[in-house]
Amino acid sequence: MVKILFVCHGNICRSPMAEFVFKDIIDRLHRSSQFQIASAATSTEEIGNPVHYGTRDLLRRKGISTAGKYARQMTRRDYQEYDYLIGMDQWNIRNMLRIAGGDSDGKIFKLLDFTDHPRDIADPWYTGDFETTYADVLEGCLALAERLTGERPKS
Repeated sequence: MVKILFVCHGNICRSPMAEFVFKDIIDRLHRSSQFQIASAATSTEEIGNPVHYGTRDLLRRKGISTAGKYARQMTRRDYQEYDYLIGMDQWNIRNMLRIAGGDSDGKIFKLLDFTDHPRDIADPWYTGDFETTYADVLEGCLALAERLTGERPKS
């Protein structure tokens, strides 16, 4: 089983978006039993809060539910538990490395590093642009799924 943890600052916008988009992709590939997929925050600011309405509403329009998801913080133990810990931007990566105590096993990545155009994913909490964030998250999740399964689902 491949265990993936998506991480952003608060775990209410980008990382739950990636978690549920990736779950949807893996479901469409009929490989759900091969993956454990979750998300977490680097900060404590939103712990216990539900997914931001901007992410929740956008994903609902795409037919993807975020029901039951509440923000939690990444822990040092997560580094041992997961095969891939995937941040959304360089600031996330810096904080993930601090929480994990480094990356001796080479498990920490930025989501868009799996694409042909590596870059940060902008935080819609600040930009208000959930559509652009979704496009970037989808691009990264499709590339990650292809890397891990050898398949790319039809959009």
